[in-house]
Amino acid sequence: MSNVALVIQLILALILIGIVLLQRSEGGGLGIGGGGGVMTGRQAATALGKVTWLVAAAFLATSLALTILTAREQAGDSVIERVGVDAISSPGAEDPADQTLGDSLLPPVLPDAPASPPKAE
Repeated sequence: MSNVALVIQLILALILIGIVLLQRSEGGGLGIGGGGGVMTGRQAATALGKVTWLVAAAFLATSLALTILTAREQAGDSVIERVGVDAISSPGAEDPADQTLGDSLLPPVLPDAPASPPKAE
């Protein structure tokens, strides 16, 4: 279900970009140097402006739907359960059973031998 909502959101994003690019420029970013357009009465809404608002509202609705769907899908999972305990243990340890999570926040102690460069394949 979330994949369908994600595809719909991507299509809406592309449509919204296209609609915004099709609109007529009214000059002056943020109302700077645009003449008296900001201080005059409300401008008549064009059909393209109405479609822009409609597509933007649909984009917002799919964003909220994706957030809710993702929260429901991952409600019982934790990061540790998804990754697995085996991936957390350090690769150079002799016995992974001796290591427990939460004993120390420090990285594992490496032997005193100097580091060797990686082998070329």
